[in-house]
Amino acid sequence: MVHQGSNVAYIDGANLHNGVKSLSWGFDYKRFRVWLREKYAVEQAYLFIGMMPKYAELYTRLQEQGYTLVFKDVIYDGNGKAKGNCDADLVVAAMQDAYENKFDSAVLVSSDGDYAPLVKFLIAKEKMLAVVSPYETQKCSVLLKRSGVKIAYIADQKNILKVIK
Repeated sequence: MVHQGSNVAYIDGANLHNGVKSLSWGFDYKRFRVWLREKYAVEQAYLFIGMMPKYAELYTRLQEQGYTLVFKDVIYDGNGKAKGNCDADLVVAAMQDAYENKFDSAVLVSSDGDYAPLVKFLIAKEKMLAVVSPYETQKCSVLLKRSGVKIAYIADQKNILKVIK
């Protein structure tokens, strides 16, 4: 079921990375970008991600695969662990784009309940298409489930999205 119009995806890069890492199979980002285009007619896929110079090659590859990277400066906690929390940046971008009528429908890629208010806002504006959860059903936030949004689970797309050796 392909939806017509100018559709965008807002992807929480850390949530996607950590979610697919928990799966028992290798996740193919290039195939995922194609799947978003074919399944939801996503023309623009914004991937919100922390900027770390050591991952420059990864960033180049993701851009070549069709993602628009939106970088967040990374800070380090007391233990030296990198933190590049992009939640607020993603919410502001999505709401600004909705307010400026830059898309017909949005797909959110995250399992994080912090996005429930954004999802509810986009539903009220009739601009919310679906949430794609990187985590399995039991780990997707109940706050997202309660919003009434259609949720697709990456785990259910293994035959399409796994890395083929």
